[in-house]
Amino acid sequence: MDKVRLAATKILYNVVAKGAWSNVELAQMLRQEKFSDLDRKFCTELVYGAVKMGASLDWKIAKYVTRPLATVDEKILAVLRIGFYQIFFLSRVPNSAAVNESVELSKQFCGLWESKFVNAVLRSAVRNIHKSDFPSGNDLKTLALIKFHPLWLVKLFAEEFGLDAAKKILDFDNTDPPLCLRVNFLKTTREDILDALKTLGFQATPSTFAPEGVICKGHGALDKFKALRNGLCQVQDESSMTAARILNPQPGEFVIDCCAAPGGKATHLAELMQNRGRIIAADIYDTKLKHIRQNAERLGIKIIEPILIDARKIGEKFFEQADKVLVDAPCSGLGVLRRKADLRWKKNPNELNHLPALQEKILSGAAKTLKSGGTLLYSTCTILRRENEEVVEKFLAANENFQLVEMKTLLPHVTNTDGFFYAKLIKK
Repeated sequence: MDKVRLAATKILYNVVAKGAWSNVELAQMLRQEKFSDLDRKFCTELVYGAVKMGASLDWKIAKYVTRPLATVDEKILAVLRIGFYQIFFLSRVPNSAAVNESVELSKQFCGLWESKFVNAVLRSAVRNIHKSDFPSGNDLKTLALIKFHPLWLVKLFAEEFGLDAAKKILDFDNTDPPLCLRVNFLKTTREDILDALKTLGFQATPSTFAPEGVICKGHGALDKFKALRNGLCQVQDESSMTAARILNPQPGEFVIDCCAAPGGKATHLAELMQNRGRIIAADIYDTKLKHIRQNAERLGIKIIEPILIDARKIGEKFFEQADKVLVDAPCSGLGVLRRKADLRWKKNPNELNHLPALQEKILSGAAKTLKSGGTLLYSTCTILRRENEEVVEKFLAANENFQLVEMKTLLPHVTNTDGFFYAKLIKK
């Protein structure tokens, strides 16, 4: 029995049936199993591919199952999903191998009787492979099916950006994201990190988007990369690196990061400040403060103070004290769907209706911490107007002592980065 396929099946089961996050489950499994680089890549491809296909993969499976999928045991469905993904979307895997290995692992993961059901369904799919061809057409329902997105999200993107741009965003979401690293200039240079990566056989190039950014499109296990473990660099997307640069903190200043966990932007701010000054890294969850401390310690940063506080109330504690304030607000995350395979299926459209009110309260609370003449940066990793421009516009209408300096949305299909929004404001 193939341990890689079994590992992928277990992860997929935990993601779909138990609500786990695929990136967390995959990282834990890969550390536990210690697969070769080739097996790691195959396991990653199986997990992220099957998770990303979501309802579109189930649509195919349903063509070969005579009863509703809702009545099929989740363990059996996990085996079928991994098997169907190989048959229909991995041309380098022979159909015979996909079927035989799926049947063998189902004996251990599901049971002997269940393995017979798996065998019958997969062999039926191989015999009549065109039975589940996706329909052709340009309607939104078909688009959702062939682009592997929920229908409500396809409708939302089409309404917000127009059909042509929506298609490009959907296609971008389905691309494989590169590994992006932010070089810690407190400890090293980008040239040294590039050299270290190339020594390991990683395909690394400097980012043209961020001066401290490095892009890895081919890499082995990050556990082998000592520079990351020793704090010479940090995993962070290119678009996210723009936040600290735009806020432009100076050495010796007092800066507040209102929604700081896990600390990527806070540590970037500290690096730009040359580890001199004071940074309050706030978060509402005590468990997340641990990650901020760990990241700061690994990167050799001394000026970050993690505190447990609701960002809506942070103005009461630090009233008019800060030189610079960052509000990287909780959001729908619809700009990072290529990087988080399961996010598109876990999001609820109703959630989007409640987020702007929360974002407005956080922004108002954070603004109270700013000195006169200070700078406030509001950012999100979503691309929706309701969470971005509209939140800023409402804030400015209610706070005439703030002036908009710059506002921009980085659309992923245009910038080839994660989607990102920022608005830079000055307190008069």
